[in-house]
Amino acid sequence: MAIDLRSDTVTQPSERMRTAAAEAAVGDDVYGEDPTVNDLEAAAADRVGTEDALYVPTGTMGNQIAARVHTDRGQEVVLDREAHIYQWELAGLAQLSGVQPRTVDADDAVPTPEQIHGAYVKESLHRPGTGLVTLENTHNARGGVAVPPEPISAAAEAAHDHDLPVHLDGARLFNACVALDVDPARMVRDVDSVLFCLSKGLGAPVGSMLAGDAKFIAAARRIRKLFGGGMRQAGLVAAPGLLAFENVERLATDHDNAARLAAGLGAIDGLRVPEPDTNIVRVYTDDLADAETFVEACEAAGVRGGVHGPHLTRFCTHLDVDRDDVETAIDRVAGVVASL
Repeated sequence: MAIDLRSDTVTQPSERMRTAAAEAAVGDDVYGEDPTVNDLEAAAADRVGTEDALYVPTGTMGNQIAARVHTDRGQEVVLDREAHIYQWELAGLAQLSGVQPRTVDADDAVPTPEQIHGAYVKESLHRPGTGLVTLENTHNARGGVAVPPEPISAAAEAAHDHDLPVHLDGARLFNACVALDVDPARMVRDVDSVLFCLSKGLGAPVGSMLAGDAKFIAAARRIRKLFGGGMRQAGLVAAPGLLAFENVERLATDHDNAARLAAGLGAIDGLRVPEPDTNIVRVYTDDLADAETFVEACEAAGVRGGVHGPHLTRFCTHLDVDRDDVETAIDRVAGVVASL
């Protein structure tokens, strides 16, 4: 059987989640009458210490709703050049909000105050002005980096010096919090909105949460409707999300498995594997083969990964992968490398 390490989005809902979905109390969420969605939104806001939260179908929708609420058309958004919002969301900033990105190279996964001050554009007759700063934690494309709260707060302070709102793409927020032993409310204390996913390492089949103050969420609810995310009896998919919070602490197991996977793969001649912060393992095959060839060979051997650069493959541990799977994956990849 193939070991699927392409992403933590491939997790299967537990039997308890399936039962919860089948038995969920439901109503029309567009009218605010779905009790399960309401409970989930309250629980999410409590988890991250915000006034309110909004259930959205996907993390991408949540990020793009935040951008639309925070900005005016034509403004610029300051963000890292490797940010998910910039690289992997189909130019949603331009298509959905009419704003343009101004990227910086955040080598430490979060723009420095100096970078934010330098990228800031004051509105004038000739220039649109900056409208938003976005951050990411964990940072997917930079290897699942867990960013401590201090750089997040420093970046937010720099943005606020220019009266700019700050949105945090925290799709894997709880991975960062568990890895660093930081309370989620502290991690997001100084940003104006935060998005986190229920459908990655937390194991729910559908959904993400967008959180912020009450005024922001009221505006976000309206934009969610505009973007086609107004759902009716959504408690059926929200109920597993309530159970997903029970999986927060077990994210540490995914991190341990990723560390073992990285160590095992790194010991194979021909592979270069940095030590991971969380559950994302990056494998460089510069001296062996291009990533497409490597991934195809791995899949043929029963290990599924993803191409993330010309010579970069990503493997991602999750709750459906145990330590035996990790050891098997190491052995299978070793066989692949020997055959290339």
